Amino acid sequence: MPVRIGINPLTWTNDDMPELGGSTPLDTCLTEAKLAGYDGMELGNKFPRTEAALRPVMARHALTVVSGWYSARLLERDTAAEIAAVQDHLKLLKAMGSTTMVFAEVSRAVHGERTVPLSRRSAHERPRLGQLRRTHRRGRPPSRGAGRAPRLPPSHGDGVETQAEIDRLMDATGPEVGLLLDTGHLTYAGGDPLAAAKKHAGRIVHVHCKDIRQDVLAQAKAEDWPFLEAVLAGVFTVPGDGMVDYPGVLGVLARQGYEGWLVVEAEQDPAKAHPLTYARMGHDYLRKTASSVGCKAQISPLL
Repeated sequence: MPVRIGINPLTWTNDDMPELGGSTPLDTCLTEAKLAGYDGMELGNKFPRTEAALRPVMARHALTVVSGWYSARLLERDTAAEIAAVQDHLKLLKAMGSTTMVFAEVSRAVHGERTVPLSRRSAHERPRLGQLRRTHRRGRPPSRGAGRAPRLPPSHGDGVETQAEIDRLMDATGPEVGLLLDTGHLTYAGGDPLAAAKKHAGRIVHVHCKDIRQDVLAQAKAEDWPFLEAVLAGVFTVPGDGMVDYPGVLGVLARQGYEGWLVVEAEQDPAKAHPLTYARMGHDYLRKTASSVGCKAQISPLL
């Protein structure tokens, strides 16, 4: 089964910084995603959150709901409260045919703070790992065919960011917790996506594909910028436009028999990085590179 190539609405509109693409209609995001060749899109703040409202929107553009981010707060509430809080989101994803949920613990996270350097984040993933496991085992809709368990990504400003933190999390949890490999975030945190892909190949069930502009990264690190300031300066870009070794990473996935989504997720200022242009760049690069390493990508027909 071929991999599928999707995109996150961050190319057009940023949920953490509404001033970036805040006035861009959802219809524009979906229309241009389809024009660029994508098969699906992840959810964002502009999407309807009921099946009755969301299904016709996606059908009109012939796009699949890839997944959707969920902000967990396990350091602030107990397992039962977290499981109750996630149910509506899980049920919507299941109803729309998505088999993966992006699950991120964001208690005391600083990624959305414009004045807080990333060096001041708190590495808080080690407490409550038992609570995390219980949440992932029990936090699924009880009906048949509920799909895969939630998946954890590395994400700036929360408790699982560096390669060592990802390794500890994977070592301390079982198959109920899968890994979302975010190539750009891991590179930003000083990690090596290729090494992480090799080490955790059997646990990777979702991939966020963003690239890094090395010169901007060096300045952000040297001056200890807040995360969103680095975004505004253009630290992230689409795959193939930066320093990440995508042939290496995708080659590992191909040998593992990966059959999930490759999702372009490149936070950029749409006034500086024309969304359709960059969406096409990311899609075409991923499709070509995946094919070259034996990780065939499904081609989505245009409307």
